[in-house]
Amino acid sequence: VSSLSLPSSMHLIQVDSVQRWMEDLKLMTDCECMCILQSKPISIEKDEQNELMLSSQYSTCDNLQLLLKRAWIISTELTRIAHKLEKNRWQRVHSMTVRVNCHVRSMINEYNMFTRNSSEEMHQFEKLLIDKCSEFTAFTERCIQTEDEEILKSMKSCINETLSTVAQYFGQLIEFVLTHEAQNLLRQIELSGSVYVTESAISSLFSLTQEGAHLCRIIAKEGGVVTLFKICRQDCFRCLYPQTLRTLASICCVEEGMHQLEKVDGILCLADILTDNSHSEATHAEAAAVIAQITSPHLTFTQHLSSFLENMEEIVTALVKLCQEASSGEVFLLASAALANITFFDTMACEILLQLNAMKILLAACSDKRIVDTPYSRDQVVTILANMSVLDQCASEIIEGNGIQLLMEMLFEKSSSGSSAELAACERVQQKSAVTLARLSRDPEVADAAVKLSCIPRLIKLCRSPTERNNSDSVLVACLAALRRLAVMSPDGLEDLDFQQLVKPRLVDSFLLCTNMEESFV
Repeated sequence: VSSLSLPSSMHLIQVDSVQRWMEDLKLMTDCECMCILQSKPISIEKDEQNELMLSSQYSTCDNLQLLLKRAWIISTELTRIAHKLEKNRWQRVHSMTVRVNCHVRSMINEYNMFTRNSSEEMHQFEKLLIDKCSEFTAFTERCIQTEDEEILKSMKSCINETLSTVAQYFGQLIEFVLTHEAQNLLRQIELSGSVYVTESAISSLFSLTQEGAHLCRIIAKEGGVVTLFKICRQDCFRCLYPQTLRTLASICCVEEGMHQLEKVDGILCLADILTDNSHSEATHAEAAAVIAQITSPHLTFTQHLSSFLENMEEIVTALVKLCQEASSGEVFLLASAALANITFFDTMACEILLQLNAMKILLAACSDKRIVDTPYSRDQVVTILANMSVLDQCASEIIEGNGIQLLMEMLFEKSSSGSSAELAACERVQQKSAVTLARLSRDPEVADAAVKLSCIPRLIKLCRSPTERNNSDSVLVACLAALRRLAVMSPDGLEDLDFQQLVKPRLVDSFLLCTNMEESFV
């Protein structure tokens, strides 16, 4: 059973389990009976008109979604069969095998119904899978007809091997189908001069990218990045730039996409778009999203960043301008996220930001609740501040822009929705604001301003009260570090107990004390 390898192309769509069950129900209902009907034509005559009507009811995107859902069910069933086989639940193994057999046939019939000009290679993959599924069903049927333990034991290895082969053939078929569909969509984009056809194909391609990294790899390998950048270099498709750039950002989450971007001078193209004032704000925002994606500090592949450095000053200047002129929170978020990521990998970016008065622009934006309206936006701003705070000139800029007050407010960041993503963003805001205070407080003027704004009591509260920091250890460490820096500059601001517990011991001892505190102690 350990040799069973299910296809990595199956991407589990994150939805409520009841919603998932209701969506899948129509695909799973009495499929053993219905498969016989689905496998037979309704009439002997080839009714091309009916076929056309049926296939035109749904777009390529809808049909692929149906295929992926059916494939997800098959993948889940194969995993369940493996588990039942381990427990020798032969009756269950057989009934589930029959069900998989039916699902496979239904999936192939559904796909052939909407696809055009299936290749001979495709039919070979389909035949291999159907034959192996039939063999699998025959094997399991023999198992339920005997109670001899020795015979069952000897057949188990055969069934395991067949199950692994079914999973392998199934994975190959899905891979082939998805590759074929990606090729079709890219061919449409390449060959069509029609804005409508190109828009439809790009929309379907974007939907595919949302199904996970594996599909993004397939699209990248088939030249998706190259094709999309060609669109971004043609004025006749300007209205499609935002949609095209959004699709590019999705594909560039995988290494293959990044390699393609490097090959076609994608960063130069993005720089041209960002610095061209004739483009719409939506186009600039989506170009910023691609920059944010390719500069993500979470990526392990960074070969592309060498060409990025050549265009960095132009890009940073354009992004600061986009932040300053943003008409909505979403545009500001994309531009500031790109800037935040850029500040991680080169200190030169921070120096450029200082020259551009970016600190003043970002601090001013934070006072406009229409623009900086979520913890996610504040996370980007405080990331930039934290990374810029390593520069000595940064302290005076922060004081002039009333930045210490903003950092103090960020120490009180709370989630309004209670969602896990928003809670995590709030923790990052608290942590980074404490880190920025710790770095800036080496300047006596900053430390004095922080003390006057009652930063010390707030830092103590965050250290001593786990609920204030959402039980975050990273926030605790950052607050202890900031508190110790401020205590050096203003020792009179702490009570003796706070000094003895939070400042005087080694940081690790204070950390352990705070993590073991009961809420009632506070």
